[in-house]
Amino acid sequence: MKTAIVTDSTSYLPIKTREALKIHTVSLEVTFGNQSFKEIDLTEEVFYQKAKEEFPKTSQPPLGEFVALYEDLSADHAEVVSIHLSSGISGTYAGSKQAAEMVDGVKVYSFDTELTCGLQGFYAIKAAKMAEDGADAQTILTELNEMKKTLRAYFMVEDLKHLQRGGRLSTAQALVGGMLQIKPILHFQEKVIVPFEKIRTRKKAMNRIVDLLKADVNEGLGFQATIIHANRPEEAERWKKELEVACPEVDFEISYFGPVIGTHLGEGAMGLGWVKK
Repeated sequence: MKTAIVTDSTSYLPIKTREALKIHTVSLEVTFGNQSFKEIDLTEEVFYQKAKEEFPKTSQPPLGEFVALYEDLSADHAEVVSIHLSSGISGTYAGSKQAAEMVDGVKVYSFDTELTCGLQGFYAIKAAKMAEDGADAQTILTELNEMKKTLRAYFMVEDLKHLQRGGRLSTAQALVGGMLQIKPILHFQEKVIVPFEKIRTRKKAMNRIVDLLKADVNEGLGFQATIIHANRPEEAERWKKELEVACPEVDFEISYFGPVIGTHLGEGAMGLGWVKK
């Protein structure tokens, strides 16, 4: 393979997928008190249990890890496409670009997905399959930018306090929202997380997201979609079965909000994202 594919841990791709497609991963970090963990080493269950006891902090991958990985890849590859979570919520993409300037012998192309999680994984998988077929970096980047035109992602949170702690909501907004059982639907706009609509209940919020999917499906395009959950696997499975009945033409899978993103959304968050096949 002329072109190597790199992503970061917030794509939450299964290890079997990463190994099969030769996707290389740099890990963000999660800190509880004085103890830091690589996100890629924290299971979902362990993280959410620890988060009940202490609110964690998150950080981007160390610059040196980017440099070391790109240098290793330079031995067997001429190019690297490095695919990362939105630059509007993390410095990971900027770190990738900085490291690219410090490495000789390989050309690194950093790609800002402008979102994160399972949809970021869609980009990485597409890039890896194209690289396996011999595509060069520019061809891959052109296709990834085409994907952006049909990619949609919406999610809702169970508890507004995590958004408030992360600076997404003021304390007063979080208090009022909690009292009114507001479940805001969120999405990425211009690389940052912003409210899309305010919905009064969890079920209504999830139904509204399904309506948004159906609107795209009704245009006659084939889509693949991922359900993303924050430590709610049973609920995700139930939703998947409902969605497969409601939208039989869509290919559904299940992913999750791992430690870094889960820190900011909180346990119980649920999302749905899709892209044209």
